[in-house]
This record gives sequence, C-alpha cells and structure tokens, in this order.
Amino acid sequence: MSILVDERKKVFTLHTKNTTYQMKADSLGTLLHIYYGERTDDSDKSYIIRFSDRGFSGNPYEVGKENKMYSLDVLPQEYSCYGTGDYRISALKVQNEDGSCAAALRYKGYQVSGGKYSINGLPAVYADENEADTLEILLEDPDSKVEVHLLYGVLEENDIITRAVKIINQGKAGIVLQKAASMNLDWINGGYEWITFYGRHVMERNVQRSELDHGIHAIGSVRGTSSHHYNPFAIVCEKNADEEKGSCYGFSFLYSGEFLMEAEKDQVNQTRLVCGIHPDNFAWNLQPGEEFDTPEVMMTYSAEGLGVISRNLHKTIRKNICRGEWKERRRPVLINNWEATYFNFTGEQLVDIAKNASELGVELFVLDDGWFGKRDDDDSGLGDWFPNEKKLGCTLKELAENIVGCGMQFGLWFEPEGISEDSDLYREHPDWAVVIPGRKPALSRNQLVLDFSRKDVQDYIIGRMTAIFEETPITYVKWDFNRSICDKFSTALNAQSQGEFAHRYVLGLYRVLETLITKFPHILFEGCSGGGGRFDAGMLYYTPQIWCSDDTDAIERLTIQYGTSFGYPVSTMGAHVSAVPNHQTGRITPFSARSCVAMAGTFGYELNVTKLSEEEKEQVKKQICRFKEYYDLIQYGEYYRLLPPSDRQCTVWEMADQEGREALVSAVYHHVGTNEEPVIVKVQGLKAETYYQMHLNMDGMETMQDRDQERLVKCLPYGYKNGEAITGAALQQCGLVIPEPMEEYQAWQIHIVEV
Repeated sequence: MSILVDERKKVFTLHTKNTTYQMKADSLGTLLHIYYGERTDDSDKSYIIRFSDRGFSGNPYEVGKENKMYSLDVLPQEYSCYGTGDYRISALKVQNEDGSCAAALRYKGYQVSGGKYSINGLPAVYADENEADTLEILLEDPDSKVEVHLLYGVLEENDIITRAVKIINQGKAGIVLQKAASMNLDWINGGYEWITFYGRHVMERNVQRSELDHGIHAIGSVRGTSSHHYNPFAIVCEKNADEEKGSCYGFSFLYSGEFLMEAEKDQVNQTRLVCGIHPDNFAWNLQPGEEFDTPEVMMTYSAEGLGVISRNLHKTIRKNICRGEWKERRRPVLINNWEATYFNFTGEQLVDIAKNASELGVELFVLDDGWFGKRDDDDSGLGDWFPNEKKLGCTLKELAENIVGCGMQFGLWFEPEGISEDSDLYREHPDWAVVIPGRKPALSRNQLVLDFSRKDVQDYIIGRMTAIFEETPITYVKWDFNRSICDKFSTALNAQSQGEFAHRYVLGLYRVLETLITKFPHILFEGCSGGGGRFDAGMLYYTPQIWCSDDTDAIERLTIQYGTSFGYPVSTMGAHVSAVPNHQTGRITPFSARSCVAMAGTFGYELNVTKLSEEEKEQVKKQICRFKEYYDLIQYGEYYRLLPPSDRQCTVWEMADQEGREALVSAVYHHVGTNEEPVIVKVQGLKAETYYQMHLNMDGMETMQDRDQERLVKCLPYGYKNGEAITGAALQQCGLVIPEPMEEYQAWQIHIVEV
C-alpha cells in the first residue's frame, strides 16, 4: 500500500517508488507538513520540527498563555490560512458573513481509497485502482464550519503525488473564497533555487533560474489564460542540482486559466510554496451546503537531478493525462497552409497544395484561418462559423472531399473563443462579448472575447462545431485563441459574482472541449493560443498536443522546445518545418536543420510545397520516412537534454527507448567558427555492457561538393566508420563526439542501435 496511516499518532505517510511524503495532525489539530524527499520508512519524523519563542509570532489561544513556543507563523503546515496568526503567504483566505477574513483549520478525520480521485468539471491525472491510491484528509474551521478536504493521489510507479482541495460550506451563513490554492508545501530549511519559465508571444518558456532568498517570489497570469509569459510549471531545487544530480521538486498546475505560484523564504530560513488560481481576480461565493473544487497540482521529486523530474512528468502526461484515440495512436504528418497562403487562397489552390503534399508522403491537410464568414483579414468575421463558399469556390464538404480524394485527411482551424465586432454573431448577440458596460473595451488583434462563462454561449459553439463536424470529413482541429482577456465582466453574472468570471470561463472552455472530444473521438484536437500561450497540463487533458509557438524558425525553436521539455513531453509539442527565409526572423537554415528540430515534436510542414525544388521534394520524402521510422523512439522514448541552447556552439538532445536498445541523438549547430573545440556529449539511457553501432543521418549531404564529402569522411570521429561497435558504458562515461559542421546551422541525427 502506498498510503500508511498511524492512527494513534495521526501520522500520514505516502510512498512512491523512490519518494516519501509525510504529514501529521498535532495535539491542537494543526496538520503539519513533515517531510517530502527520498524514500524512507514510515516512522514519525516530526522530531525535526523546531519549536521556539519567536518575537511577534503569535500563539493560538488554545495552546494556553504559557506556551509561547507554538506559533503558526513558523510551523510547517499542509494548508495554511490567512488571518489567524500565520503572516506568510497563505493557501486559503475566507471572507466570513461579518466581513472578517479568518479561518483556523483543525484536523477532523481521513479516508483512504484505491484508485485516483477525479474532479468534477476539471482536468485531473487519472489511473486505475492498481496504479494509484487516494488519501482524503478532512480539516474544519470550528467557528465557521467551513470544511477543507485535502486530496492526495499517489501514483507509486510514476513517482507522482497529486494535490487538490474541495471546500464545503457547512455553516449557516454565506462566505466568499478570496483565495483557494490547490497546494501548500513547506520546507523547514531554505537554501533553494527555483526554475521558472517566462516568455512572450513567439518566444515562450525561456528558462530562468534564481535563488529563493528572503521575501516573496512569484510567477502567474491575470490574462485569462495560463499565458505565453509565465508557464504554470516550476522546479524547486538545491543550488548544485543539474540534469543528473541534486534534489529537485517539480510542480505542474493542471489549469489553463489565471494562476499564481508563490515562494517565500521566511524569517527563520524556511521555504513555502503555494500554487493555485490567481486571487487578484477571484472571489467565489459559497452559500451553505455549496462546495468548490480547486484545480490539481502534480508533484514529483528526484534526488538525481532535473532530468528525472522531466521524465517522471513526461511519462505521466503521456499515459495519465492525455486521453482518447490519439493518446498512443501514431499521429499523421500534416501540412498547414497558413504560412503558404495566409488569408489569400482559393479552393483550387488549397487542393493543389494538398495534392502535391500527398505525393511527398504528407498525410493530413489543415486549412487555417480565413475559410468562414467575411474573413480576409483579422478585422472581421470571427464568430461566424459558416463556410465562405464564394471564397472556397465550393462547399466546405466538397473541398474536404476533394482533399480526401488526394489521399489526405482533412483538418480545420477554429478560434471559437474569439468574436469580431464586424461579425453577424456580434450584431445579433453583443451581450455575448466580454466587455464592461459603459466602457470602451480594449481590442487585441482587432477582436473581442466570447463569454465562455455563459452556458448559452457554450451551447452555441458546441452546436456550430458539431454541425460542421457532422457534415464534413474532419479528422483534426486546431483550436486557437489569439488574445489575452481583459475588461472581465459577464452580463450573465450579478455584481457580487463578477469575481467568479475568470474561473467560470475556464470551466466553460473545459465543458465545451469535453463535449466535443466525447462526441467526436476520431478527431485529433491540437490546442493553440497564438502558439504556446496556453501550453499547460490542463489543456493536454483535452488536446493531446499543443502548437508550441507561432515562431517556426528552427534556431529560435531550439530555445522554445528546450524550455518546454522540462515539463512536457515531445509528443505534446506541435512543431513544423517552415519555409526560408523564415517568416518571423528572415533566417535561412538548411532543410535538414529545420526537419531535425521539427522531429523533436509532432512533426509537420508549414510552407507551400508547390514552390519546392525537386531536390527539396526528395528531402521531404526522406524526412517523412525517417520520422515514421523513429516515431516510437521520438514520441515515447526517455528524453535527455545533453547540451542546452545556451552552449556556444551546439544544442544536443537525445531520445532513448526505455529498454536501452537504441537511442537517437540530435544536434544542431547554431554557431560556426574556425578551429573550434570538438562537441562531446555523454549519451544516457543505454545498457553499460551492451555494444552499439552508430549510424549518421546524411540528409542534405548528397549535393555537397566532392571536397566537402571527402572532408566529412576524414573528419568523422572514430566509431562512425566501418561499423565499429562501442559499449554503452563508453558512450555514457567517455562520450560521443558530434561531427563538426559542414555548413552554417548544420544538423546531425545519430541513430545508436545495439548490436
């Protein structure tokens, strides 16, 4: 059993394969956090908690006037409350009927059950009864009778513990939740750093590492979505932790809306982390008998560095968050027409692109923005989900059937959450737009937001998309959202309930998605929000892949996909080969480099294949064949970051199969100099005593001049020549030499296979 309870001492111990988590209800009824780290026994470890008389740190009335050693202001707690003596960042803030803001939670009981809990209307890790156990601990404020149910899901083999909270108003008066975090975690020491992932549109999830020194550190979003700017994922780690060593804690928030992740190092060098819905735009009314569910946090610990944290999360997202037919089914190689045509296309042009792409081995054609309503730019038509047959030259069904006739599957772009002022939908339902009455709204991309907090709006979108799906042979949907939300107000909510809008919006989004993926399980949904503006584990519960970024430049994507890899698997990262000069940066990179980077994702194309040379078309055919050959290794293998984009010369990553039989090492040079030192990386995930051969991908090398071919052969490191075999131990301990670049932005893929 992964959950052990000492009822006499009220000690709760959670075990995963390599970790232990422990808490204890003390004599006052405070649920204290004791330990989270390497796996150990289930003995009571509360002896490590320090009790001292701290000046200006008050004492609960119940402990008596003589006991000045007991203060909530310094004790490690499982779920901290605002207003009753703990002055640090808190997890729960309740406004009572009289206007006071105070809650003091006391232990009331527990329940252990097999399997993993679920959360009504929200995404959550799922698992069978033989894969997970659930612990529910009940806390209560004895004055207001507010109950807090702390939920813990334990996935033993994955080294994953999940946290969520259910709050029930069992009192006789209404309350307002002003803050309801999903988790609180206290360490009784400091000395930590945290790694967060910041960015902006077309440059998401940059890695930032900083010391958690005294004070409050925070990342979050008040943009209505999880946002391009801060990802709802963070790592807390020891200062010397790297990819292969050091204690590390990973926290992934399964939520696609406004969030806040705070860390504080307090007066006695203890560290607290709190994660949940952002409180700035949150005030939830809870009447007697009503309950509120918080979103879930997924936690994992490793004593062996950052790489293990990532691989634990990757495995769990692939197997216990992503769902449906496309969870483990091979996803098609696609081509999207956006960068080929933008809004300017005809049905004949689209069919021509599809026909040419099909001949090269592409399997899915995706029609992007501009196929509906009055939509020749981004100024109008959004919300009018009726095909523009005049522009297409036929019905949408006929266009789709023509493309299917080319041997392709057919997909469509939607932006269901957006609405243009110049649209029939807005003229008919202006109250469906998110605006504050009497104020001019802020526009972004010349559009407003459709109020997904309203059930009638949700039902309308479900109805329109259902009509299109039922009439048209669609197997893929790109679900986009191209602005942040402001002017937050719903005409369907009263003045006292406007603080519920942002969360109700996300619940509405989830309801629409759940309805559609249930009704149309054959459709592969890809999430998107101007690229990676809503790239979170919550969305992956509904869309098993997300467009990683609107930046398709291969060299820029090295940084974006590197940062994304810390919390999310390759199988979730939408990545395409684009044209050169790149449309965002103007950079010219070799075809082989663009395909190498795109293969560290779901793989597809975003260019006009009708304009490719015969040589380039042959390269596309080979790229697709190679991606299919490596598909299982890339999508389901263990991911290793061998050399980061911050390296002066080269970025290197590896996928190794879980049995250690083979690996694919990919390298892209982003700097070419003269007389450079060799790039050497230590390959991971292989069997030490097994011999391996290395096969170098030579894509794009066929047309190089004879002298360059001769130079390449001469410069190949030992082990690439004549099929020599090398042990896994040698590759891991001595390393693998990456061949030197033959040109600017050279890419290499090295397939390592056991002999």
